[in-house]
Amino acid sequence: MNGPACLASWLILRHQKDMETGASQIAASANVSHRFCIAPMMEWTDRHCRFFHRLLTRRALLYTEMITTGAVLRGDRARLLAYDPAEHPVALQLGGCDPNALAQCARIAEDMGYDEVNLNVGCPSDRVQEGRFGACLMAEPALVGDCVAAMKAAVSIPITVKCRLGIDDQDPEESLEALTVRLKASGVDALIVHARKAWLKGLSPRDNREVPPLDYDCVHRLKRAHPDLAIVVNGGIGSVEQAAYHLKYVDGAMMGRAAYQEPARLLTVDPLLFGRSAPFESPRAATQAFVGYIERELARGTRLHAMTRHILGLFRAASGARAFRRHLAVEAVKPGAGAGIVAEALAMILDTSADFTQIAAA
Repeated sequence: MNGPACLASWLILRHQKDMETGASQIAASANVSHRFCIAPMMEWTDRHCRFFHRLLTRRALLYTEMITTGAVLRGDRARLLAYDPAEHPVALQLGGCDPNALAQCARIAEDMGYDEVNLNVGCPSDRVQEGRFGACLMAEPALVGDCVAAMKAAVSIPITVKCRLGIDDQDPEESLEALTVRLKASGVDALIVHARKAWLKGLSPRDNREVPPLDYDCVHRLKRAHPDLAIVVNGGIGSVEQAAYHLKYVDGAMMGRAAYQEPARLLTVDPLLFGRSAPFESPRAATQAFVGYIERELARGTRLHAMTRHILGLFRAASGARAFRRHLAVEAVKPGAGAGIVAEALAMILDTSADFTQIAAA
């Protein structure tokens, strides 16, 4: 086994040892920490992405892409719900509005070892609206409560909800309060709030991530009104320092696009927010460890590009970053592309100051 493969195997074994001894019991049912989360993002946070993010932070709570109840119950479950043990703590995000179907899916998730099930009440896409789930459920707090109650009755792992401030012409204070009250009555374990409204008509899903103004104070006020409920803020958080600021007012912060587009930021999560050393001392070392995972997946028939697309933004500000991205984008998609292409791309990063060589516990 080569050096990178040893590094990846070492990370998995170290994580499993921590879990067994209780030294880092962050993935145990109700003890899952929401202090820092990486958002569920369609077409981005697949299992390869999540494994790489775990190489950068051992303590962030990871989320899958949203998977519909229909896909879980009738689709290729083994493929859709696959994850690596090193990903723990990892949560499954579900899309759906039928309490019985959601309860069935929650049981499947628990049986497969997921640490949490999250219900999507925030996605504004037309396709999601047609299925009567996602953000449109902000108009039906009683139904959302029934969904959560059904899942809570079916499993022992945490059940959480991710929502918006409101939709369309709803008053954010009223809509968010109504949903929160109903969810608390249903036993929800945490509420993750994207601090924007969603406009179901007139804005695309992309616009809904950027155009409606952020209102973090609304989320902060919600926490003050419900101090007994874990509240996590999401939306527009672009740095770990910003996440730390929000932790003065809420229980957790969730980072989305910034975590994906500039993943090197995640190396500061454990030192700044948890007082622990980062898993690896630099983006380069984490990438070398990822090569071990890549080699294993290539042997299983996974295409190289399916994995390397998640590391394109890793050296965003470094000298040679453009050559790094270009090499991966061009070469990794070719038939038969192997892990050596990653080593070639790494050799193009000339700015060693971008390696963050001394990331340690705060």
